[in-house]
Amino acid sequence: MALRTTRGDRGDRGDRGDRGDGGTAVKGRGAPSNLEGRFEAFARERADDGWECEEEALPALKTVVTEERAKSIITRNDSPDLGFDQSINPYRGCEHGCNYCYARPSHAYLGLSPGLDFETRIFAKTNAAELLRGELAARSYRCSPIAIGVNTDAYQPAERELRITRSVIEVLAGCGHPFSLITKNALIERDIDLVAPAARKGLARAAISVTNLDAELARKLEPRCSAPYRRLEAIRRLADAGIPVCVNVAPVIPFVTDRHLEEILERAKEAGATSAGYIMLRLPHEVAPLFKEWLATHYPLKAGHVMSLVQQMSGGKDYDSRFGVRQRGTGEFAALIAKRFEVACRRLGLNGDDWRAPLDTSRFRPPRTGPQLDLF
Repeated sequence: MALRTTRGDRGDRGDRGDRGDGGTAVKGRGAPSNLEGRFEAFARERADDGWECEEEALPALKTVVTEERAKSIITRNDSPDLGFDQSINPYRGCEHGCNYCYARPSHAYLGLSPGLDFETRIFAKTNAAELLRGELAARSYRCSPIAIGVNTDAYQPAERELRITRSVIEVLAGCGHPFSLITKNALIERDIDLVAPAARKGLARAAISVTNLDAELARKLEPRCSAPYRRLEAIRRLADAGIPVCVNVAPVIPFVTDRHLEEILERAKEAGATSAGYIMLRLPHEVAPLFKEWLATHYPLKAGHVMSLVQQMSGGKDYDSRFGVRQRGTGEFAALIAKRFEVACRRLGLNGDDWRAPLDTSRFRPPRTGPQLDLF
């Protein structure tokens, strides 16, 4: 069931370039094309058939949000690269349109493109809160902090109306379950009334990703995210409410965003962030050709140098998927970024012992799911 169809608030036009034929910027979108997923047997491309006649303009590229009745909601992992073993993603696909998003390949499992489909064909798990309540009430459940929005952003534009993320937080806060939030959208401020009381009990913290501080670059790289200054303001408002906030400089893109590293940390610290992290650019599966298209479209003169540095950090490949390597890279440039980050954090007093303290799991009480109520 389609929940809504929108025409993108950045003004999607109906001309051919805005549908993404590759090598052409799509206004308000991060992917330059709609390349086929890795499981597809055929690929399509536009070709001149020799007839010199004007073609009809293609319809505007719209965002369609579709209801998904999920069968389960808590995802579990045993990755040594991650600081959590449980997560919840209320949405599949993400309208933020970050060109570099490592989650894009997941749309291939749906028979859709990791390109423009990923940011225009969104699936909303409208029964998330209901499922979560049942999974937390199971006798076999063991409490462990849940990270919300680690694959696709839990505060993307659809959340403003659907409020699925908020309903998930209500369930977690209501039964004393610890959780963390990660986003690039200032919409997280809406839920301060739920997150702040949980944070005071040691049950919640938040992370805001800030990739760069250049508004023009942000419009090209992550077109439907909150602007960089708004994310810094969100850090300030969350911190003022008593919520521990981490700033994620992620991803660090060589020769494109790495120059902003120290300034992001400084301004986030001024806003109230108490910790910081960073992740180097990751290009799994279809993300690599999409990112190369993006570079060729927006920064053709530096594209070769950027990819050369990326490959130097990945053993000569576009991406090295090994645990312990995929988020940091190897080689001289990766070592330089690590050193810059370490020095800046030490100078600013980020990543102190208060952030390393684990979230409290002792307050958890399974939610009631049946008709029977407590006597007292």
